Amino acid sequence: MGRSRYNDGMQRSAAGGLRVLSCVMGGFLVLMASSKVGWIVDGGPLADELWGWRESAPALSGWYLDTVAIPGAPLFARLVPLGEFLTGAALLVGFRPRVAAFVALLMVINFHFAMGLLFQLAYLTNGYGPPVVGSLAALALGPARLPFSVHR
Repeated sequence: MGRSRYNDGMQRSAAGGLRVLSCVMGGFLVLMASSKVGWIVDGGPLADELWGWRESAPALSGWYLDTVAIPGAPLFARLVPLGEFLTGAALLVGFRPRVAAFVALLMVINFHFAMGLLFQLAYLTNGYGPPVVGSLAALALGPARLPFSVHR
């Protein structure tokens, strides 16, 4: 009997910790989206950023930039802020946190790949690298429902 109560307490504690992480990452994504609001009306800043990455990109990232990211910049300039805002808001309120975290994780890895960061040892000490990727991965793999969350 005592062992079961201990396990229940540990599960609630872990879920509570993931809920805090969900709020932190949600706030991070909403703030990142707010810095990109201008992209919605003008995709030029994203295209300029992508061209800047192209100059020093490894071969695989260069191919991706040339064939997908740069040609798609006008569309991505509108989707990225919207995606960051919606996934961030979902994580803040706890609405489908696994789905929101997975979508956000794909967006983050996409940016890191395009920038060529994934191919550098310095990536491991980048504040936007392992902490963000690891946090989103933990949320994507965590329980479907977290404490103090909105449920459908």
